[in-house]
This record gives sequence, structure tokens and C-alpha cells, in this order.
Amino acid sequence: MEIGVVTYEPKSIKGFDINIYYVKRADGTVFQPAEQMLNDVTCFCDAKAIRKNPSIVAISKDGPALRNNRKVNMPWDYLCPTDEEYKKQLLELIDDLGRRTQGVILNLYHFPEEGFCTCSRCQKLWRNSGLDWTTWRVKTVTDFIEEAKSRVKGIFATEVWPDPVLSKERFGVDFWQIAKYIDFFHVPLSASDYTTMYWVDMLTRIFTRTMQKPVYIELSAELLNEIKLEALLKTMAYVSRHNVKGIFLLVHDTNNAEQICSYAVQNRELQKWFEVHGFYKMLEVIEKWKEFY
Repeated sequence: MEIGVVTYEPKSIKGFDINIYYVKRADGTVFQPAEQMLNDVTCFCDAKAIRKNPSIVAISKDGPALRNNRKVNMPWDYLCPTDEEYKKQLLELIDDLGRRTQGVILNLYHFPEEGFCTCSRCQKLWRNSGLDWTTWRVKTVTDFIEEAKSRVKGIFATEVWPDPVLSKERFGVDFWQIAKYIDFFHVPLSASDYTTMYWVDMLTRIFTRTMQKPVYIELSAELLNEIKLEALLKTMAYVSRHNVKGIFLLVHDTNNAEQICSYAVQNRELQKWFEVHGFYKMLEVIEKWKEFY
């Protein structure tokens, strides 16, 4: 089982098999790529672009896909994924990253939710397609993934919203179709802590049994105290019992990741707990961390 880290710093961290850098973020900020890492691109959430040109925001009968629109409950500001000018700029960025880095992971590359987008452009494209609404949205998203894939020489993957049942209807994401173009699925199961983790186990079980490409599960690893650290490491252990390719830890800076490694290496009691309960993959991870921490 591989262990990776997703970070907001363009710096690889010792002891991790995969290092991922958030190069483009939901606020619209784009940073210089980290050439020796995988680079994660937030696609159709871009608050800066929407402020510059409000007409590109995704629209529904309940209004725009904005955080301040309480009717639609959006975590970020979404723009319309059929806006050609923005999409052209986005693909140019992916093309540059695809040539200069180890690979690209895309997130939020789909429609915001059911009912989006009802702008005049989307409505015209849908009617001209001759397809039903859901099929057209799936084709729109899948075509974008295919185009992005053609611009990346290295590893190419997608994050998925952790809904294993309704992603097609909600977002236009058909896992079977996207699987043709990607190397793996990146599934973020975010939480402020994992002291209650049955839902992580449940969703991991579903995704690993239904996806057609390898699955990496991402866990949040920030603002840690001793209780949260132990809960996180035990959650990693339960995830490791499923058929996952690996686990990613989301951190804001390298210190968070190093703190986790050091805690696991120094905590003999926790290692004994892993041994007693048969979490041998976690023991292998800790043995590797002992080389560095």
C-alpha cells in the first residue's frame, strides 16, 4: 500500500511514495508548478474568474452556484463548465503542467449539482445535442476529461466527490466513462477528525468494490492533537484493510506530515495495537517512516 501526501507547499516530503501539490485552487490562485510532484488543478471553481466576469457563473432555477446563495448550498463558487474562453485557458494550464511535471490530478471538473447549468449556452448545447439532460451533462464532463488527458504525458487522475451512488445525476460524472482516461481515482473523505470513522470504512468499501481503476483514499491531516493523531492513524489502518492502492494525507504544510510520521514511529503502544489486530500494512508504513523520523 502506498502512502501519499497532498500539500499546499511545493515540497516533497520524506517517507511518502506520492507527493501532490495544489497548484490551482478554488479561489482562482495559480502557483508555479512543482515539477517533481503531481500537480492538482481545481477546474471549474474559480472565485477570482467569477469576480472578474460574473456572467460565467453556473446558473440554476435557484440562482447562481455561489457560496452566498443559501438556496444551493455551495462550498465554493462554480462557473459554467461550457464557457469556452475559460475552458481554453484551463486546458492551456493543464497542457503546461502535463509537459513540465510528473502528472496532473483534476478536481471539480464537473457541474456543481443537479439543475446546473441553465444558462442560454448550456440550454442551446443540450437541445442541439439531441440527448437527454443527464446524458448530455455526462458527455460534457467526459469530453473535457478526454481533452485534458490528451495534454498530459505523465500520470493523469481525477478526484471524485465522495458520492458513489448519485454522481452521474448530480454532477455529470460517470465513473465507468472517466475510468477510460485515468490512472486512478482520488477519493477525498474529509473530516476535522476521525474519532468517529464508520462512514470512512463504509465509503471506502463501496468505492474500492465498484470503481474500475485503482483507488486512493484521502484523509484530512491538519490541526492535530494527540487524540486526533491516534484516531487518524487508526482510520488509516481500517482503510488499509480494503483493496485501496494507497492513502493520501491532506496537509497544509510539511510540518503536519512530519508530525504524523514522528508520532507513529515513537508510539510503541499504537504499533502493538496494530500488531495485535492484524494491521500489517500500517506496520509496514511505519517501518518505512523509521528510516526518516
